[in-house]
Amino acid sequence: MIAKIGIVTASDRASNGVYEDLSGKAIIDTLNEYLTSKWEPVYKCIEDNQETIENTLKDLVDNENCCLVVTTGGTGPAKRDVTPEATENVCDRMMPGFGELMRAESLKFVPTAILSRQTAGLRGSSLIVNLPGKPKSIRECLDAVFPAIPYCIDLMEGPFLECNEEVIKPFRPKQK
Repeated sequence: MIAKIGIVTASDRASNGVYEDLSGKAIIDTLNEYLTSKWEPVYKCIEDNQETIENTLKDLVDNENCCLVVTTGGTGPAKRDVTPEATENVCDRMMPGFGELMRAESLKFVPTAILSRQTAGLRGSSLIVNLPGKPKSIRECLDAVFPAIPYCIDLMEGPFLECNEEVIKPFRPKQK
């Protein structure tokens, strides 16, 4: 089974072609390095608008059947930064440990990491994870949280994600 993974960039300027979406590309490049199992990106670059973000997340999970949706952008304190609110509105349960770990990791690099509001949650049998908007920060945050993602998807009875363990080592408890 080919895993479908949603990649969502929430950016008014990138979605309107003012600049290239480097953040969405950074997520796809990172996942290509991590994953050895077959996967298909379902990429969306959308306006930083809560209703649009919510509808996109619901579509990726409910209609596209993505086991994982990774967002970038819209996690700061600016008025247009509404990705965490959109994520919370569409999720059945929240997974606050993801945001806590990403902020802790980012604090090793920049003191402004405390301004980031990224989070994660579960919708149906899918995991939605919010990442910051800068490509460098995306990799730092994914390196921190990705080891838990394959097992989370296992627990939700999603596809088995195999990883290049020389790049990222997923944690899966030993089977008895």
